[in-house]
Amino acid sequence: MSPRIVDTHLHLYRTAEEGEQGKAGYEIWEYGKHDHVHFSRHAGDIASAIRAMDDAGASVAVVTNLLDAVRPGVTPADDLRAFNRWLCDLAAADRRFLPLIAVDPNHLSVEQNIAHLKEMVKLHGAQGIKLHPPLQRLDFADRLIWPILEACVRLDVVVVSHAGPSRDGSGRGEPDAFRPALDAFPGLRIALAHMGGAAWRQLPALARDYPHVSFDLCEIIEWLGAPNAPSPAQMTDLIRAVGPQRVMMGSDFPWYDIDHTVGRVLELPGLSAEEKDDILGENAIRFFRLSL
Repeated sequence: MSPRIVDTHLHLYRTAEEGEQGKAGYEIWEYGKHDHVHFSRHAGDIASAIRAMDDAGASVAVVTNLLDAVRPGVTPADDLRAFNRWLCDLAAADRRFLPLIAVDPNHLSVEQNIAHLKEMVKLHGAQGIKLHPPLQRLDFADRLIWPILEACVRLDVVVVSHAGPSRDGSGRGEPDAFRPALDAFPGLRIALAHMGGAAWRQLPALARDYPHVSFDLCEIIEWLGAPNAPSPAQMTDLIRAVGPQRVMMGSDFPWYDIDHTVGRVLELPGLSAEEKDDILGENAIRFFRLSL
């Protein structure tokens, strides 16, 4: 029997041009030089995402959107709202997409973000939010953003956050940087992306101290063997240290292909078929409360 496949970390763009712009503007630097990374040729528009899902046999893709490119003549605040409405309308029409909306205190005040979040959850089906501390210059120790997290707890929606080093050296995206907020919100449904990226060695202690946190392995699994990434055997050890029931497959499409990431999971040494099935879909079905 084939495993149920859920991609928990997919980016979606309104047009192919917008997707190509988003890909071109994001440099992947933290793992060091690696000549054997398989990058996707897809642009990240709806048609290419559906093709990628079909190629991988993925039944659901969790869309973890940020506003990467603002349209000319539109304010960032207005385009953020429009971008989120576009995604939720798409997800309402095609249930294979699960919408996590963009929240950004750089474009809307905290109060405006919360009001927008409530509207999108209650009226448009948003299932949570995506945050990116390095890009958005967010600090999870900063109590100014905590009302957004508190709102997510009250609304019982998910937070997916990028996790990994910040190029400016601030450390705001590293796993340990989440500790103050995790202490404050033990009821938060949160998944940290990339297994901590190049700061992956911080993950076992964090997972031990915060059993309510889940993780995805998108991107880092495509960089196994790079100077600042784990080897395949170290990735298996990391998954075991965190707990295989807390790790979810994500592709980070359109940077990487879903079917290739699935293949990388299946190739990991030392994991049972059941544990791989959990990572490929079963853990996500539980975490996102999917009905499949």
